[in-house]
Amino acid sequence: MSDRYGEDVLAAGWRDRGKKVVPEVAAEPGLVVERADGFGGAIVGLSKGLLELEDRHGKVRVFPVTDGYLIDGAPVTLVPPKAPPTIAGRTASGSTAPPLARARVARGSRLYVEGRHDAELIEKVWGADLRVEGVVVELLDGVDNLSAALAEFEPGPGRRAGVLVDHLVAGSKESRIAAAVANAHVLVLGHPYIDVWQGVRPQRLGLENWPDIPRGVEWKHGICDALGWPHDDAADVAAAWQRILGTVRGYGDLEPSLLGRVEELIDFVTGAG
Repeated sequence: MSDRYGEDVLAAGWRDRGKKVVPEVAAEPGLVVERADGFGGAIVGLSKGLLELEDRHGKVRVFPVTDGYLIDGAPVTLVPPKAPPTIAGRTASGSTAPPLARARVARGSRLYVEGRHDAELIEKVWGADLRVEGVVVELLDGVDNLSAALAEFEPGPGRRAGVLVDHLVAGSKESRIAAAVANAHVLVLGHPYIDVWQGVRPQRLGLENWPDIPRGVEWKHGICDALGWPHDDAADVAAAWQRILGTVRGYGDLEPSLLGRVEELIDFVTGAG
């Protein structure tokens, strides 16, 4: 016999009965979504509750991360992407992190990088490790300043200098500078990329590969232009880098050729001797 009075409205979950469940989807870079107003495109940025969508014409618009998005015509709720699975007690670099580890007093040794973007990327992935080890990162503002920086630092026993250089390939200006300063207390290593931007895996931005920029075109401006990002001034370039850096969650989002060099430099400046 059917219940002539229907279900008990006080029963648990009665308000949600019969409602259609809208699935949650991680707002990963490169995911194509459509707004209820008809604007659609790939996700190219997510920060502080705001979502950046780029349509097929290269136009970028910013929307709040709320309901009202569609994927293949079906409604979805976008949520921030989860960090990659990590083992408890691991840092972003994958190293073991002692509970409540305190930063130690700075060592005599230093880690030098060419510019601010290099330093910000290292801080995001290896910052916790470097604070525990007491390693200070110094900016060179260009590899041309390396010799002068090392002369002022005076490397020696207990004062090692590790140097990360962009585009360190055979026959380059960078390789000649590295050869001129290397000794038992100085280790200069580099990656093959024109800029540390390329050390971020392009898949994090929804790309198969980083765009090829012709010779004679300033590389960062060329990248922004190829991706349809503003690049009129330094503020635009800085914003582009923050968009790239924002996709980095840990060591798995970086290219192995950059990871290995940074790890080797950290081992060098924290090693005995």
